[in-house]
Amino acid sequence: MRVAGAAKLVVAVAVFLLTFYVISQVFEIKMDASLGNLFARSALDPAARSTKPPRYKCGISKACPEKHFAFKMASGAANVVGPKICLEDNVLMSGVKNNVGRGINVALANGKTGEVLDTKYFDMWGGDVAPFIEFLKAIQDGTIVLMGTYDDGATKLNDEARRLIAELGSTSITNLGFRDNWVFCGGKGIKTKSPFEQHIKNNKDTNKYEGWPEVVEMEGCIPQKQD
Repeated sequence: MRVAGAAKLVVAVAVFLLTFYVISQVFEIKMDASLGNLFARSALDPAARSTKPPRYKCGISKACPEKHFAFKMASGAANVVGPKICLEDNVLMSGVKNNVGRGINVALANGKTGEVLDTKYFDMWGGDVAPFIEFLKAIQDGTIVLMGTYDDGATKLNDEARRLIAELGSTSITNLGFRDNWVFCGGKGIKTKSPFEQHIKNNKDTNKYEGWPEVVEMEGCIPQKQD
């Protein structure tokens, strides 16, 4: 009887030890797997974060080269939402800033530094073109000029005003008509026609809004003026 009891005790101890060993091995494997997953996630986190698309100045689609100024602008939407002009991540004119109005909205910036020089709008429906002409004549060489229409920017424009804007690099200004949408970026003293200009005609058959075409947007990189 004592031998049988001793044998049962030995078997019980052996089973206990075997069970403990199996449990410890399983626990160790799970811990290794958990730690492996944890480290794998940690290694992937920077990669996952890097997939987030970068944001460039003014929200443009790609970064500008060195010695260039980033800009983005949009014309007004009908007679409801004003235009928006952004340069080097600085919103120069917008409805939120409450410095836009019916007609042609203009922002001036230093061509060497990008510093804002002036912002104004000129009513080309019910206003007078004379102050606009004087403003255009006073722009200094080397100045970046950004323009966008809101509501109507053409009715009061005369040949002199159109000529002065054409001298800033515009090609569409001669054809700008009643309630057309137009955005333009040029410069005083520019030697060639500006590549930065968008123009949509007011056409009742294609207008997005009743009486007005869709908003026109434009972005790009303006070369910094060199000495």
